[in-house]
Amino acid sequence: MEFKEELFADSGSLTVAGAPEGFDAVVLAALVRKTGQPVLHIARDAPRAVATAEALGYFAPDVEIVRFPAWDCLPYDRVSPNAEISGQRMAALNRLVDPEEDNRKLIVIATVNAAVQRVPARAMVEADRFIARAGKSVDIEALTAYLGRNGYARASTVVEPGDFAVRGGLVDIFPPGADLPRRLDFFGDTLESIRVFDPETQRSIGKLPSLTLMPVSEILLDDVAIHRFRSGYVARFGAVTDGDPLYESISAGRKYQGMEHWLPLFHEKLDSLFDYLPDPTIVTLDHMAQEAVTSRLEQVADYYAARCDVPAGAASGAPGYKPLPPEALYLAPDEWHGVLAGFATRSFTPYQVPEGRAGIDAGGRHCRDFGPERKQENVNVYEAVRDYLKERQQAGKKVLIAAYSTGSRERLGAVLADHG
Repeated sequence: MEFKEELFADSGSLTVAGAPEGFDAVVLAALVRKTGQPVLHIARDAPRAVATAEALGYFAPDVEIVRFPAWDCLPYDRVSPNAEISGQRMAALNRLVDPEEDNRKLIVIATVNAAVQRVPARAMVEADRFIARAGKSVDIEALTAYLGRNGYARASTVVEPGDFAVRGGLVDIFPPGADLPRRLDFFGDTLESIRVFDPETQRSIGKLPSLTLMPVSEILLDDVAIHRFRSGYVARFGAVTDGDPLYESISAGRKYQGMEHWLPLFHEKLDSLFDYLPDPTIVTLDHMAQEAVTSRLEQVADYYAARCDVPAGAASGAPGYKPLPPEALYLAPDEWHGVLAGFATRSFTPYQVPEGRAGIDAGGRHCRDFGPERKQENVNVYEAVRDYLKERQQAGKKVLIAAYSTGSRERLGAVLADHG
């Protein structure tokens, strides 16, 4: 499809009207292909992020899609985010800072919840990578120390991302973001080969010339991070005079469930996802994404207030919770708008361009809805669909019918055939 040239400008804010859900993926594909620039698309929630990624897989199979999910826990929760999600987040950040990658056909898909949350500093992710190359010398002790320090879990057999196992001269690693684990075969200190293998059959599938490892967690429990946490915790909340399980666990170098909600105390500074984007990058906003940002930040403020209002150990006898202020963990509203102002932004809407705003009409429209016919007892909805399709064809339009699966497509075809 052809779109107006204003869509592809490398600056300014523009509303893209006539871009209903599904069709917005066509616009995204055109953006990245025509401009040769990476795109960050911010979906209003996780289901929309998944749907957009699936639509892009159909409309733009030549474009690389990188997912950056949000934590799957509530703000100020007592539980940690799922390890697999943490691994996906770190894999995405590592991909964005990799100087050897081509970003000309790249679309990063994040949710509003992920985009407003602060993340480890870009400089830390760039520095804390471990690169192993076949045929070169690699210190196995340094490798296993890196894995333990960066959140990998030692196991007898690798099963899921973040696992690693050591058996003599073999080191199995399941890197975050990878589909399958890797097997490093050593002869002394020489890394003879790096193989991709099936964890169920243990059979090798292929070889790799090198392997780049990144932290699987946003928190590193090394001596520096532990000292920084202890100092920051005391400076923020005062001397620890009672039994504080969070403080005690981190001081002993042990992980603590929910420790990620004190992320700023483990790092010298935090960045946002926007600090990782290549320059230039186009930022696109899902329909109602701005409203979702407002709702999310209000929700964070509510959870923070609730934590502050509950005395230590009240009701359930749980240990006291000492929350960090929202601005330590999330972008404030003025920061959010300030960040967006630094990028060319495109805001999608299925409706017409709002009065007084710069915008273009992408030409997409919602399909015909047969809900009213379903509610009428004397109307056959399939005959209504048949009549509508014939009307469209007589008007010279091409008609495409999409179904959820092959089976549903066959059933729908048979029903429509029965109704002429």
